[in-house]
Amino acid sequence: MKFRSVSEIIGPVMIGPSSSHTAGAARIGRLARLLFSEQPKKVNIHLYGSFAKTYKGHGTDVALVGGLLDFDTFDERIREAMEHAKDMKMRVRFHEEEALTDHPNTVKLRLESASQTMEMVAISVGGGKIEIIELNGFPLNLSGHHPAILVVHTDRYGVIANVSNLLASHELNIGHMEVSRKDKGREALMVIEVDQPVSQGILEALNGLEHVIQVAKIND
Repeated sequence: MKFRSVSEIIGPVMIGPSSSHTAGAARIGRLARLLFSEQPKKVNIHLYGSFAKTYKGHGTDVALVGGLLDFDTFDERIREAMEHAKDMKMRVRFHEEEALTDHPNTVKLRLESASQTMEMVAISVGGGKIEIIELNGFPLNLSGHHPAILVVHTDRYGVIANVSNLLASHELNIGHMEVSRKDKGREALMVIEVDQPVSQGILEALNGLEHVIQVAKIND
């Protein structure tokens, strides 16, 4: 299995013995929860490399689950994340994978609810920094230093222009933008880094555009 790295989120305050195995893992789980936009009912967590070998002893398991419950890295509830997950009826299963990856701290999360599923691949690079390298089969490419918008949309003529024009009308400057699609006319993903914070009103306006399926922001 081969992945490309992309986005990082920084945060030094944490619960646990290791910034890469606990703080980073908690941030991965919490970002997955943000992108999923609701509490998942079923979660499959596939661990690779060092994560697979040490996740229980280093608290990676409770950190990931705590993040999925929307607990921050410093939240004391992370220590009892498994119990909280049971109370919230979130079923979690861990898988220790043997496949080699480019980074030893690699995890793939598959989240499910009654209405949707999502798959995200991420790595913890140390110091609480993480990189999201794949989302629902799409490779991502974000610097992580600026606010970013993810736009899932149907691959149709004019959608990219409509999104760009809307951001321009709100005086948001695009610093970096990439578009990828699985097949012509099917689902596509826009990854847009901007220079200014993204308001809820802008997200709602983007969601209202024709052929846009889902919008999320990262790293205000």
